[in-house]
Amino acid sequence: MQEDFLHYVWKQKAFSSTSLKTTSGASIVILKLGHHNHNSGPDFFNAQLSIDGQLWAGNVEIHIKSSDWYVHGHEKDKAYDNVILHVVWEHDTEVFRSDNSVVPTLELKPIVNRNLITNYYTLMSSKSWINCQTHYPEVDDFVLENWIERLYIERLERKSNDILELLKQSKNDWEAVLFKMLLKNFGLKVNGEAFLSLANSVDYAVIRKLQHNVLDLEALLFGQSGLLDGDAQESYFLDLKQRYQFLAQKFQLNNQGVLPLQFFRLRPPNFPTIRLSQFVNLYVSERQLFSKIMSAETKNEFYNLLSKGVTSFWMTHYTFGKESKALKKVITKPLIDLVVINTIIPLKFSYAKHQGRNINDDLFNLLSEIKQETNSIVNKYMQLKPIKKNALSSQGLLQLKQNYCNKNRCLHCAIGNSLIVKN
Repeated sequence: MQEDFLHYVWKQKAFSSTSLKTTSGASIVILKLGHHNHNSGPDFFNAQLSIDGQLWAGNVEIHIKSSDWYVHGHEKDKAYDNVILHVVWEHDTEVFRSDNSVVPTLELKPIVNRNLITNYYTLMSSKSWINCQTHYPEVDDFVLENWIERLYIERLERKSNDILELLKQSKNDWEAVLFKMLLKNFGLKVNGEAFLSLANSVDYAVIRKLQHNVLDLEALLFGQSGLLDGDAQESYFLDLKQRYQFLAQKFQLNNQGVLPLQFFRLRPPNFPTIRLSQFVNLYVSERQLFSKIMSAETKNEFYNLLSKGVTSFWMTHYTFGKESKALKKVITKPLIDLVVINTIIPLKFSYAKHQGRNINDDLFNLLSEIKQETNSIVNKYMQLKPIKKNALSSQGLLQLKQNYCNKNRCLHCAIGNSLIVKN
């Protein structure tokens, strides 16, 4: 038995509540269960109960055994003097407050449905990929789809908190926040953190000054990332290196905190050289990028805005020193989809939140237009029980796996709840 389960039982009132009595025989009528406290102190604040006709307002403390009151030292802690009911799985001793007054106790073991307990133990003892793997396909479609949508909003809120912290660090400069998030996203999974460290190594004021010049901006980003540390002999490489040396001295640049870029096991179109060139081309060709992103609403608008190719040298190269077949190497729609999912929608959401405006439904409509992400987690869920194939679903499923299934938080999950209460 876990206290977390007892919190769930109390919160959901998942017990026979007719003719409730304390362990001493006093009648209990629950008027308000109280607010769940996740910090120090009693487990539920501001509950209201009637005990033998006397109205009580205060806190509720929950333990597996009554004696845990003493194990935790509550009899010496005045923070527990306002506990009006001690809820336990098994009553093994009377408990007292610091003033020696008796705390009324409710024992749950005799009044909780046995099916509920069996379902809980079955779920939590599972060794499958997810605890509910066997019964996941049985979950009602309405419950599942609503929960997935709620999980996506939860994921968006978490990302929004990270963005607002980034905004604070950037001195309320939304364009600087966009630059950092966008550059990280262009690095994808392999080079995302390295690209973010690159973005953090340069004050955005420097980017603003160089944004009109392709070669200067390429020299800055290639130089800061260490890509100009070699000794290639192409005139383009030598020009970038000379420009970077000048810029590094002029702006007092330091790249010691920039993480090394990875080429290993990447397809050439995903090489960091190509992604950086595409990124530079986007920033040089699209002035006022932040305002354009904020005003765009449809998937096609973002395709038109972000679909940029590489600069001229990179049309015939993937790395310095080795020429290849001439290609424009335009940013693909799948990459733009990832940018919209991971950068643009969270940024729009955060911007509206920061401005005190209501979140526009167009954001969720946009996400519903984008194809479902393909990865092992989403694929496994879809094999168990197919749902709508769009990015909203895949983002919700990722949140489900990472923040609930992996952490055994079945009691906090609508799917787990529906299976626990199942007869």
